[in-house]
This record gives sequence, C-alpha cells and structure tokens, in this order.
Amino acid sequence: MRTFLTVCLLLVTISSTHAQVATNVNTVYPDSVDKKRLAIVTSTVGGFYLAGNSYLAFVWYGDRNRVPFHYYDDNAGWLQMDKLGHAFGGYYYSYKGYYALRWAGVSHEKSLLFGGPLGLVLQTPIEVFDGLYEGYGFSWGDMYANAAGAALFAAQQWAWEDQIVKMKWSYYPSPYQPMYPYYLGTGGFHSVFRDYNAHTYWLSANLNRIVPIEAIPDWVNLAFGYSANGMFREFDNPNWIHEGMNLSEVPRTRQYLLSLDIDFTKMKMRPTWLGQVMQQLNMFKVPAPAIEYNAEQGWVFHFLYY
Repeated sequence: MRTFLTVCLLLVTISSTHAQVATNVNTVYPDSVDKKRLAIVTSTVGGFYLAGNSYLAFVWYGDRNRVPFHYYDDNAGWLQMDKLGHAFGGYYYSYKGYYALRWAGVSHEKSLLFGGPLGLVLQTPIEVFDGLYEGYGFSWGDMYANAAGAALFAAQQWAWEDQIVKMKWSYYPSPYQPMYPYYLGTGGFHSVFRDYNAHTYWLSANLNRIVPIEAIPDWVNLAFGYSANGMFREFDNPNWIHEGMNLSEVPRTRQYLLSLDIDFTKMKMRPTWLGQVMQQLNMFKVPAPAIEYNAEQGWVFHFLYY
C-alpha cells in the first residue's frame, strides 16, 4: 500500500516539472543537457526522496518501537497482489526517471544508467525501515518485486528504446470492503490503498508488435491481467460474522484476465495539452470487455471490466 501511494505521489510531482512531454516515443529530445531542466528533475527526485524517508521515519513508523534488524516472509500474503504493487512502483519510478532525464537533454545511455534502476533505489529504503521496526520486517520478496519492475522497464528500453509491454493498474471498489473495514479501509480514498480485492495489475502489450498486421493501429493493446478476490487479511480470513456470513468461509480466489487496452503514448492528440494529460493517465488501464478465468467460477465474460 505504501509503495502504490508513494509512486502516485512521485508521478504527480514529476509531472509538475513538465517532464510529461517526454513520455511519448515521438518526442524530439534536446541534443544537449539543459541545465535548468536537469536541476528541476534532480531537485524534484531528491526532494521527494528526502521527504518520503522523513515521512516513513517520523509519521508511518512514529508509533512503532525500534527493534534489531529482522526479516519477514510475506511472499504468500494477499495472494501476491502486494508484490505486483511493488513491481508496479518499481516500473513507474524507472519509467518516469528515464523520461525526465531525456526531457532534460541527457543521452539515452546515461538516462538508462541513472533512470533505469530508480525503481529499486527509491523503494529500497522502505524495506530497510521495515526491517528496523516492530510489526514489520525486511522482505526479500518485496525487493525482488521492486527489482523486477525496474528491470521490466530497463530491459525494454535497452533493447528497443521503447516500452512494448507496459505495466498498468485498474481499480473498482470491491464488495468485501464493508465486511471488514479494519483491514480493507473505511471506504473511499482510504480503501483505494488498502483493499487489494479492488486492484488489478496488467501487462499491456502493443498488439501490432505481437501480431504484425499493419492495419492494427499502434495504440491498440492486448492486456493480460491478474487480480484476486475474497481476501480480508494478509494470509487468511478471520472468523468474523458479517450479516450472517462467516468470513473465514469466503474462498480466496485468483483471477486471470485478457482484455483490450489503449496506449496513449502512441497516439497523436490535439490539442497538445490533452495528449500530455492522457499520457499521464497511461498508467491506468482503460475499461474494456474482458475474459476472466478463476477456479471458483471458471470462465467469465465481462461486458466492461474496470
């Protein structure tokens, strides 16, 4: 939850530097370093890094006791939905870091060198803090997920200077949140970050790079999604009665999805400001028809999956 919240805040912050114009593959970048732009980028990321660590130290862990550094195996928690959240954060930190540097006139090679690992660099302090406070613990699973997200970006940028497969996220309020708000949030904005049942993570791939048919527009994507339902706590469900239903009997179910999507970075839109806004929204998958498979219901067709 912290990872998803912090990546959203960083995207808003970096976008305010006007680096959003650099996320489109058709953008023409400066052929030399613009010192003013580079100062904006480095100060923004540096300021966010310091502010984020200060928030963790004095607010998030403010009511926790410091303990000797320790580990925590949460790999089975939330049916791995939180691990995908870490990968998502790692991917977009690196994505935005790279393109912000390109916007500042830094070369492709140096932008990849410094921006590519940014997802791992910015998220590692979270795990270190976890290892130092009671009730948490350093998670190697989280670290691997952070690294995987950053690597997904860096490998594609190194190979093609483009993101053929993008990580995306979608959200729709789940029916489980009112049943157990202690873990799933009290509703609204609070539950956006706490209710993993409402999250879906996607790998959205340019369809004409998979099926080389010229008639397919560059912006049409095929998206493979993963979500999970029936989760009220991290590892198991509580023996809690809600309106006659024992939550411990609700099955925890994985969902696998196939859907269509739009890549706004591949579209030329007018006016220019609208294109820039849509590029920032590209981290979210657009609602579209979807085919789902889960162990409880088998195959399910969604006329519109959010």
